[in-house]
Amino acid sequence: MPFYELVCIARAHLVESNLKDLIKTSASQVLQRGGVVRGFDNWGEMKIPHRIKRHQAYFNEGQYWVMHFDANPLIVQDLGKKLLVDSRVLRHTFIKLGDKLETSIARPDKSQ
Repeated sequence: MPFYELVCIARAHLVESNLKDLIKTSASQVLQRGGVVRGFDNWGEMKIPHRIKRHQAYFNEGQYWVMHFDANPLIVQDLGKKLLVDSRVLRHTFIKLGDKLETSIARPDKSQ
């Protein structure tokens, strides 16, 4: 199964339980279809490089988070459709890191 990274920008100032629910929902979508979730990173609240209009409102800040997982392309496609209609999500993208976990590229070190 290919190894993916989901980078997601959620609405800023979300209640912590609301953000946890969004992450839990995304992970359960992968797990229920036979994928494997490898981990999460919460990058915190940051300014978005340009103003985003989403769900009939404008946003300048967002809550960034990342999920690493193994899944087939159909799971990724279905998860993308669910995130597209979720009102908590401003933007999301999937990055294919490799065909297998062993052959994937190393994650960049955030401390530099």
